[in-house]
Amino acid sequence: MISHPVIWAFRSSVRCWQHRTVLKAALRASDFSVCRWYSTPVRGSVTSMEEILARVVAPVPTYETRDKSPPPPESNSLDFMHFYNSLNKDDKLGVLTKLSQDFGVDHKSVSELAAKLLDTQLRDLATILQVEDRLRYSLTPQYKQLLNHISRVEGGVKFLVDLRADVLEIISSKASESPHIRDLNGTLKSLLSEWFSVGLLHLERITWQSPCEILQKISQYEAVHPVRNWTDLKRRVGPYRRCYAFTHAAMPGEPLVVLHVALTEDISDNIQSIVREFATLHSEEDVNKVNAAIFYSISSTQAGLQGVELGNYLIKRVVRELQSEFPHMSQFSSLSPIPGFSSWLQGVLSQYRKEGRGSDLLSEQEWKEVEQATDSAPGTPATEALRKLIGTSEWMHSERLSRVLEPALMRLCAWYLYGEKRRGYALNPVANFHLQNGATMWRLNWHADTSPRGVANSCGIMVNYRYFLNETSKNSALYLQNKVITASEQVLGLVSQFQKNSKL
Repeated sequence: MISHPVIWAFRSSVRCWQHRTVLKAALRASDFSVCRWYSTPVRGSVTSMEEILARVVAPVPTYETRDKSPPPPESNSLDFMHFYNSLNKDDKLGVLTKLSQDFGVDHKSVSELAAKLLDTQLRDLATILQVEDRLRYSLTPQYKQLLNHISRVEGGVKFLVDLRADVLEIISSKASESPHIRDLNGTLKSLLSEWFSVGLLHLERITWQSPCEILQKISQYEAVHPVRNWTDLKRRVGPYRRCYAFTHAAMPGEPLVVLHVALTEDISDNIQSIVREFATLHSEEDVNKVNAAIFYSISSTQAGLQGVELGNYLIKRVVRELQSEFPHMSQFSSLSPIPGFSSWLQGVLSQYRKEGRGSDLLSEQEWKEVEQATDSAPGTPATEALRKLIGTSEWMHSERLSRVLEPALMRLCAWYLYGEKRRGYALNPVANFHLQNGATMWRLNWHADTSPRGVANSCGIMVNYRYFLNETSKNSALYLQNKVITASEQVLGLVSQFQKNSKL
């Protein structure tokens, strides 16, 4: 997070930005007062919740009058938004539970129409199609009208994105196991997927000349490699770097997904050379030194848009932009973290220690080197010593330990990425993302992220997912339809070594 003094010092140097910021702050303050005026506390007053829901959730029009019913007043949507935003976490759960349960689908009507559809199977096609259309209409939850109306008022789409974030948190925390809540989530996801389709998104390149509010958000939203200060941020949008974001007209000034790109001569094998290199901060770009585009960070900024496909389209759009700017560019690759590898490895080592199977994980020679390096006895003591060693990250500061552990950790990591699956797809979420996009699991890189976070998450290892543009469609289909991972000889070689030396 960038400190407030630095922010204000930067803003004071640009008067128009400062004036605009003050104006927006005043507007926010006035909005806040309006919100307070509209809010109706729920705690201790169940009636108020029931009353506002009964008032703002209009009955579903009959099939015959579905196109003739006047829309409810805009104030209904605003009242619900302000009411909901005034609630605490527990009260929001209560509202969402009641909304999804009492204002959902009319199951009795659906059953009757389903039975009618079965009875009309021997009738003419026009009758069957009409009954099907009635059945389809009856499957619309009553609250969907409210969601649609909210989306049409100012700030409504952002409100619904945040509302779905609350629903997702409820589901993930198991605060409610209600199937109605899950159905509400599905309805919201379906609506948001329509509203945020790629044709309605705007690709924006972020530069040092972008509004400071946008730059601040880019800094705040960076989830992969945190921005340290304004100089660091300036580097990431400066020469030999590109930063792109998708925005939406309904959420102005709000980046939805952000992609950071490094323009390099070759495919990078470590993140230090990208995020800690300041030598070219004030230099002019030499086109002859730009042969590769490295996607080193992609961050989704809105929890409520989880599952709505944005990152895949952003990469494709950025590739087209870069090809237009650098027609000779032919190498496109990520430099990706491997979250979850260290915790997976810790789990495997703990399991092997309990089962006394430590010898199955490393070769005999490797265990001897580990025993010598850690001054531990063979068997369970050596396994526990290795587990503790990796957990503390102290081995990174020892050239000897690093040399001893490199071959074992590299092949274990290759197996984690290539062999560990969930429902047939890659267990690692970053791998799954790039493989769905049609990338090739191309190269594992040792000592690629030596930051404390990188060592803690993946023992400092990173991976390149290479985008061969003429193969991405085929690779994506193979992965999504047949669960086949396209990988390079290096990765397959490490996997083969793992299968030879280890027994999971």
